Amino acid sequence: MEPIAISSDGENFVYATSGKRFTPWGFNYDHDGSGRLLEDYWNDEWSTVEEDFAEMKGLGANVVRIHLQVGKFMAGPDQPRAAALAQLKRLLALAEREDLYLDLTGLGCYHKPDVPQWYDELDEAGRWKTQAAFWSAVAETCAASPAVFCYDLMNEPVVPGGNKPQPNWLGPGFGDKFFVQFITRDRGDRERADVALAWIKTLVPAIRAHDPQHLITVGLVPWSLDRPGLTSGFVPEKIAGPLDFIAVHIYPEKDKQAAALETLAGFAAVGKPVVIEEIFPLKCGPEQLSEFIDKSKPQADGWIGFYWGTTPAELQTGEQTIGKAITLSWLEMFQKKAEAIKE
Repeated sequence: MEPIAISSDGENFVYATSGKRFTPWGFNYDHDGSGRLLEDYWNDEWSTVEEDFAEMKGLGANVVRIHLQVGKFMAGPDQPRAAALAQLKRLLALAEREDLYLDLTGLGCYHKPDVPQWYDELDEAGRWKTQAAFWSAVAETCAASPAVFCYDLMNEPVVPGGNKPQPNWLGPGFGDKFFVQFITRDRGDRERADVALAWIKTLVPAIRAHDPQHLITVGLVPWSLDRPGLTSGFVPEKIAGPLDFIAVHIYPEKDKQAAALETLAGFAAVGKPVVIEEIFPLKCGPEQLSEFIDKSKPQADGWIGFYWGTTPAELQTGEQTIGKAITLSWLEMFQKKAEAIKE
């Protein structure tokens, strides 16, 4: 496998040795069909992980986004878990065998019961220090592998917008999972984008101390643009400097493609490659999503959807549900588009 790099003109991704263009087209492998996170089963059910990787490759993916939980990788504020890092190394070897690149998204706190009490009790400085220790350990483990597409510092981080301190580190839940996370509970009189940039500048050197090569990004909510209304504080043009590319999560709404494309254009205006790191027919039909992907090509340089371990053939068996039908139509569209997207 060739490592992935940014092209010399800074506009897209390339294979580092050949210079041939690389277009990320893949899946979030964030949980299985029953909602378990990867670390819940990758020790005892490794064969399932192997099967799922082979299935994702067979569907036409070249990137798999993995979500690593901080509680599973850190036993204390500065104490990485050797067993978890060893299993991550095993995952890298699997990715190399399947010729799949990994988007390694870290610092997850998706399941509240898995978040250590000591981690919740840290203040901002202590929490950032632990987060840097997490990334230092992960980067040291992964630096030599060509299968790393990127390190994503955190999924959907947010800087609080109000004047009152946040009571918790996590944002509202989505079902039983918490995908949005605050990087500080009290920003005081600091500008939100300044806090976001300072946090990025704390974590990037922790990675670069061990891995000067692989790409670094952060997974942004679509409401990160500097516009009236709800915002995350991670204004793309103000925080992009230390990052290699921009990652944004966009779920187009039915009959609102123009709005989604306008949002995407706001992220692309930064002048760095953009990957739509989460996309799925959650708020529109598969046909409209397919249309959006086609129309987004001038601004986007990659797309990453979802795979939860059930193949199209398996989705067609047993009791049929709306959820199964949506997932099936998504996977069929994904497979159909795979070769054209990657050409």
